[in-house]
Amino acid sequence: MKADIYKHQNDPGQLEALYRSNKVKFRREFNLVYHELKGSSLADFWNERLNYESDSISWGTKKELIFVITVSLIAGLIAKIPNLTGLDPEFFYPRNIGFIVFPMLAAYFLWKQKMPVKHWFIAFGVNLISAIYINLLPGDDGSDTLILACIHLLLILWAVTGFTFTGQKLKDLQRRLEFLRYNGDLVVMTTILLLAGGLMTAVTLGLFELIDLNIEEFYFQYLGIWGLAAAPVIATYLVQTNPHLVNKVSPVIAKVFTPLLLVMLIIYLGAVIFTGKDPYNDREFLMIFNILLIGVMAIILFSVAETSRNNTSRIGALTLLGLSIVTIVVNAVALTAILFRISEWGVTPNRIAVLGGNLLILINLLLVTYRQYQAVKDQSKLEQVENSIASFLPIYVLWAILVTFIFPVLFNFR
Repeated sequence: MKADIYKHQNDPGQLEALYRSNKVKFRREFNLVYHELKGSSLADFWNERLNYESDSISWGTKKELIFVITVSLIAGLIAKIPNLTGLDPEFFYPRNIGFIVFPMLAAYFLWKQKMPVKHWFIAFGVNLISAIYINLLPGDDGSDTLILACIHLLLILWAVTGFTFTGQKLKDLQRRLEFLRYNGDLVVMTTILLLAGGLMTAVTLGLFELIDLNIEEFYFQYLGIWGLAAAPVIATYLVQTNPHLVNKVSPVIAKVFTPLLLVMLIIYLGAVIFTGKDPYNDREFLMIFNILLIGVMAIILFSVAETSRNNTSRIGALTLLGLSIVTIVVNAVALTAILFRISEWGVTPNRIAVLGGNLLILINLLLVTYRQYQAVKDQSKLEQVENSIASFLPIYVLWAILVTFIFPVLFNFR
């Protein structure tokens, strides 16, 4: 596309056609060549069109604000079900915590994008079936298959939200990548809101304590839990109506934490060897190792998504490549450890679930790393890195469906 932009730099109609054919790619390629076209009135116009950001805060329409408040209140009501019904919180929250947030986010995107009724039925049909299933699933708090189902159900509900976000462009890989970017922005904005809410809570409780009124229990029961439930919905609303609020923060986080994470991983692997920690025989250590792997993989996906939205230097691309390579080493250690444990102590639901998850992450990492290596040599191939991530997302979802709905039956609910 870069060559086409050069070729048609003085043709408004052709530039518009290129933009409409792939808006994300056009913006990235145009920003790469703009310094060479700067001074041309048409190029300057496109630069303003693509990169202009308002400093003002938009609160959307009145209808949208009412809808967001309503959905936030519903999220709070779902979170309060144990208090309102007397249901055991230890039973309710592990099984239903995903239903506090994800259906509300799905409703927002369905409403925001004016999706057909068919999409509403699909999204809430999946949520309803999942809610009935997980709450009727036998097993006590120590059941491995129940715990696995509860964890992987979150990924399924996340995927349903992704379905509503992409709208009628489910097969569009760029739209899937935009969903990943939204998740990064959502984490940033939700964190900001929770920090602000925590500060307000501390000040409020402190002020009432000064006048000898203890409102702590009332505050957390009726305000705190509602605020926690509503935070992701309000954060989504702010991100969607004011993308400029965080689209400068997310790239900075990606650029700062990618090299720091690379250094930390290298030091950590060295420390593991030095201390003699053994993931092959230490179950708790292997569990932490796998949590680390999932967290690093999520940061890699987020960093690649941000790289595609904002031009990155060659050093940044090399750092991301290095992080991917080191993560493959971490994955290889975790994978061999779980294979060793299966050969020594047999098959269990947890071991098979971890083995399957590690294999998927390894395959995805190898694809991403190979594409990143190509992109370091030729930045125009960055789109292939994006596609290797976006095209792999449904495979993770299929695995989550298998673990959630098949594993309990396959392993007799143990």
